[in-house]
Amino acid sequence: MFGISGTQAITMTDRAVTQIIKLMKDENHYGLRIGVKKGGCAGMEYTMEYVQGKEAHDEVVEQNGARVLIAPMAQMFLFGTEIDYEVNLLDSGFRFKNPNVADACGCGESIKFKDIDELTAVGNHQHSR
Repeated sequence: MFGISGTQAITMTDRAVTQIIKLMKDENHYGLRIGVKKGGCAGMEYTMEYVQGKEAHDEVVEQNGARVLIAPMAQMFLFGTEIDYEVNLLDSGFRFKNPNVADACGCGESIKFKDIDELTAVGNHQHSR
């Protein structure tokens, strides 16, 4: 994993934990895998899918009964992210508060990450502490 030994890659708010547990229980899923893919107007998009098990290089984060798996290609981009679950009059859904995002589109669905060299330098600095 890209990050600090002994530190979870991501955190979840209580609302996110509650929603993930509900989703896991409703359909008897092992957890929720998050990742990133190319797409959207800013260049990248988050992905989320239910999974029945862990794949070889997934990073597993468990918090108060909620289980999130981070796809290998997304680990560097998601380190330090807080996942929240918001409900308002117009919509509801997971929100990512990600310190690695350099820019996002107006709807918040598409993101642009900091330069890969900058992310690697920050990760190496944090890992060496």
